Amino acid sequence: MRFPNFRNPVAVLAALLLIPAGALAQDEEGPRPASLTVSPEEITLTAGETAQIEATALDEDGNEIEVEFLYLPLYGQFWNLEMRTWGFNIFKVSREGEVSTRRPGEYAVMVRVVGSGPDPSARDTEAGGYLEQRIPLTILPRPVATLNVTTEGPLYAGTEVAVRAEPVDDTGALVEGLEVTWASSDDGVAMPIARPPTIERTRTRGMLALGAAGPVTVTATAGAASAEMALQVAPNPVANMKLIPDRSTARTGDVTHLNVTMTDASGETLEDVPVGFSVSAMTDAMGMGGPSSGLITQDGRFVADLPGVYTVVARTGQVSASTVIRVADRGVRRPIELVGHGRVKDRATSDLWVWEAPNGRDYAMTGTHSAAGHAYIWDVTDPENLDIVDVVRVDARTVNDVKISEDGATAVISREGASNRRNGLVILDVSDPSTGVRKLAEYDDQLTGGVHNTFIHAGHVYALSGGRRFDIINIEDPSVPHRVGSFALDNPARSIHDVWVVDGIAYSANWSDGVAVIDVGGADKGGTPQDPKLVGQFPFPTGWNHAVYPYRSVSTGKFYIFAGDEAARTGRYSPLAEIGTGTPGYDDEPTRWRGWIHILEWDENFEAPPRLVGRYEVPEAGSHNIWIEDDVMYVAFYNGGLRVVDVSGELLGNLYRQGREIARFLPLDPEGFLPNAPQVWGAQPHKGIIYFSDRNSGLWAVKLGDLPEEPTTDEQQ
Repeated sequence: MRFPNFRNPVAVLAALLLIPAGALAQDEEGPRPASLTVSPEEITLTAGETAQIEATALDEDGNEIEVEFLYLPLYGQFWNLEMRTWGFNIFKVSREGEVSTRRPGEYAVMVRVVGSGPDPSARDTEAGGYLEQRIPLTILPRPVATLNVTTEGPLYAGTEVAVRAEPVDDTGALVEGLEVTWASSDDGVAMPIARPPTIERTRTRGMLALGAAGPVTVTATAGAASAEMALQVAPNPVANMKLIPDRSTARTGDVTHLNVTMTDASGETLEDVPVGFSVSAMTDAMGMGGPSSGLITQDGRFVADLPGVYTVVARTGQVSASTVIRVADRGVRRPIELVGHGRVKDRATSDLWVWEAPNGRDYAMTGTHSAAGHAYIWDVTDPENLDIVDVVRVDARTVNDVKISEDGATAVISREGASNRRNGLVILDVSDPSTGVRKLAEYDDQLTGGVHNTFIHAGHVYALSGGRRFDIINIEDPSVPHRVGSFALDNPARSIHDVWVVDGIAYSANWSDGVAVIDVGGADKGGTPQDPKLVGQFPFPTGWNHAVYPYRSVSTGKFYIFAGDEAARTGRYSPLAEIGTGTPGYDDEPTRWRGWIHILEWDENFEAPPRLVGRYEVPEAGSHNIWIEDDVMYVAFYNGGLRVVDVSGELLGNLYRQGREIARFLPLDPEGFLPNAPQVWGAQPHKGIIYFSDRNSGLWAVKLGDLPEEPTTDEQQ
């Protein structure tokens, strides 16, 4: 069954601007805005203060009219580039125009009349786009009232110790954005170690290299404030040391744990003396003029990126010990081959889901982006012949997300840009697509701002609402959906992009607010679908947290959260100017992307703070959606194609550099929506076949070949 399309809206790529999907065009009826005034025209605040922006839109006759305003924070000074993103905890702007500040610097707020231009798909007023005005924002630091200084470990000669200074203002709050400098009264006893530039919110930490034993005074300075700390460095008691690895041979990417035992001159075991680690190597790359490549953490974990012979040294004072670890290539590269391709060349493709229906056949559903509300149902039982068996067409600009229930009988598709601005979602019976898909219900109550992503779990749909929260909708009877709960972070400038639910725990991706974990019945924290409870949160300094995938390792039992960035070049508002230009499919020039997969390790009860242990970063492209199964990650990397990655074992460091990439596939289609311009959106394995959607060319099916007898580094395309 095909549903009628009520209207073909203009294509508005709001997602590429990293603004909530709820920023929809104004109704065409009524007077159009002709001018915009804002007050104040400039804002200067001290960190911690707030200001209210007042905006007024006038029609051509000078009459004030009621419109929707969008307030966009611009954080250009932070990267020395003009950016449009929510985040960094620098300052925030509420939907009502209230500016709240936290970190000093020079920034700006863009006030926009939503849908004001004759061409809402344009990116600036010069191109006939939005009516908007930029307000310069200066945030001044609050004066430091006190500076609290502490050490973070015992003080022994010949070791290093971390020190911290916390600048506190007159309200007792930490003064953010200040850099602390350190000085010593005797560098022979304690010498400050220069730290490289970071993107920490407050650069409060320092390191001291402790030399001879004796007294020393260390001074910290932050702004106009300073504080002294009198220290006594003790003689190092270690006389003997042994360094024992838990393995002597490893593959690239394997984590080796190093155990250090220390004794004093009398043979007594010592426990609290700091140990520093270093590593050197002889690798094939060094013979060709390249560097050695490995990571050693100061808690004694070592991982190598390249094959070779690595010497790890532990040292404290004048005593050291070493061990040799021989590292072989990981040897996981496999060929990948094309099985089938279902071309979509008249519109952009969005996400996909693959499943076995109750009728026993295999199907895939794909959405469309900035088009006319289409979703395609493909029969993929024979992956060499991907056939569209039905087309669902709804009143929407974009069907961004498609999800299938656990029993394979019910589908939910998201709607954005409906002609009546009542977006929401559509619930479908997909139990037997061979006889036609049947609409069961529409649900748009309080979802009018647009639904960008959804998830189905245990008879409930978790649906993003206007990029601000997720609503929980009961579909135990899919023909009678009804809301039972909702959840939003306590942040007036919050923005959510994705949600994934496993075993009664919801994991959400929230741009600058990072990953959030919410109990909806499975975390034993008192949460239910009717009353969700926040369990924990981990922000990312990039502010680009776009996707999230929780996963328990089959090989180790460790629990990881894989969190994907998304950052795009879209005209003059690019965060990364070197990665190209263009709006995909609309000015015939593909967009280039940046961002990577962050890897968090968290205990199963979420009691201890999470640890950021690794990443998967492709140099030439940025990440999108993630799927992990049987210790293999299938990840869409936009213009970088499909990537298949080994995530077995303990994870540490950059997986890309460790030879963990099993295969890659670059979908080049000369007859695509935008020819030969890969933009891989999402991937999912199903019955030995890897299916993935590509924005510019439709649905693809590929499969991995057998592992070669000899490791190979040849790229598969």
